[in-house]
Amino acid sequence: MVGALLTAEGYEVTETPSGVEAVARVREGEPDVALVDLMMPGELDGMATLAKLRDAAPDLPVIMMSGRAGLADAVKATKLGAFNFLEKPLTPEGVLLAVSSALELRQTRRVARALRAELGFAGQMVGKSEAMQGVRQLIARVAPTDARVLITGESGTGKELVASAIHDGSERRDKPFVRVNCAAIPRDLVESEMFGHERGSFTGATAQRIGRFELAHRGTLFLDEVGDLGPDAQAKLLRAIEAKEIQRVGGNRVIRADVRIISATNHDLQRAVREGLFREDLYFRLQVIPLAIPPLRERGDDILELVEHFSEQFLQRTGQAKPRWRSDALQLLRDYPWPGNVRELANIVERLAILHPGAEMTGQQVEDVLIVDREDEASAESTASTPTRERERVAGIREPAGPAPTSLAEKLDGFERTVIARALAETGGNVADAARRLQTDRPNLYRRMKRLGINATRV
Repeated sequence: MVGALLTAEGYEVTETPSGVEAVARVREGEPDVALVDLMMPGELDGMATLAKLRDAAPDLPVIMMSGRAGLADAVKATKLGAFNFLEKPLTPEGVLLAVSSALELRQTRRVARALRAELGFAGQMVGKSEAMQGVRQLIARVAPTDARVLITGESGTGKELVASAIHDGSERRDKPFVRVNCAAIPRDLVESEMFGHERGSFTGATAQRIGRFELAHRGTLFLDEVGDLGPDAQAKLLRAIEAKEIQRVGGNRVIRADVRIISATNHDLQRAVREGLFREDLYFRLQVIPLAIPPLRERGDDILELVEHFSEQFLQRTGQAKPRWRSDALQLLRDYPWPGNVRELANIVERLAILHPGAEMTGQQVEDVLIVDREDEASAESTASTPTRERERVAGIREPAGPAPTSLAEKLDGFERTVIARALAETGGNVADAARRLQTDRPNLYRRMKRLGINATRV
């Protein structure tokens, strides 16, 4: 009867006589909505089928139906992830409304996933190397829990992608995934950004602001570059984690914050703790589960899979023919050390695809775009013994032509330019590390670099 009703309304309906067959059908081709009876014969009853369906298709909305269920059954089904619970006798209006609402949820999830992928908050984890298999296995074990995870790895290895995968594999997958770039928040605005503020709480607070903790309620809060937080921000973050509640700046109301925290950093936080730059108690709170991402140079033939993956992405994004790769070109890509990791590889593939649309990539064409990176890498390695003028060239400084500066402003700018250039050279062009050496925040350093004409493109 339910099938006939939905078919008459224009839906494409597939019926199965048991939970086992239903799970098998879903694995073959995922439907948009599933309606499952609580009482079913065979190996799997309705609750067991619901649990299996959630494992097989986490985004599939499941509507439970029963004529004998009590409140306890409805609560259990909801905890297992059921979208709705319909009591028999069913009404056509109730069934159609439930299915329509479930379809809206399904479409919303698809749109949200697509937007997150476009914004860089989601994506496919590519690679079958032993190192990546270990990462996947740990994600699978950690994701269903609420444990806090600290993701470590070099810049460009895909820490945000791993954080997103953990969120998608958790019971919070349908709730917000909120990202905070800790390195980009000015120190005097950290509390407002994290916890929000009330109108008039400080100069410029013309309206109430909801903080990231509040936005992530019942979901996941991803603290990217957490090692860049200053001492005051670390203390406030620790209090929020321990108390599981926050207060907006200028407000008196205590707000419950049920969030799962995933952090990421490309710094050695253990060393930062030893040097007194990072709170030991916060470090242990964040690192319940440590998860290290291997650099691309240790992932072997994953590089070749990633090349094909990024080529296909270029095709889907632009509609232009994707590049084809000769064996000598792939070998060069395979042997390159990739100091910028996966992010650098994606940029190189896109650059070649734009420069040689639809062409067969040769070793020479790859060599042409990699040679600059190799020269920069060699220059960075030799900065310790390189004269000051050469180190400034590595950092992308252009010395002004003409006579030496005479005014105080020019002399101060020249001194500041030299100090920043040396810090960048000594850190291999890492702006965040240079900012720490200069005891400032990264946005401020970027502003100074722009004002002084320091080329940040290579950085």
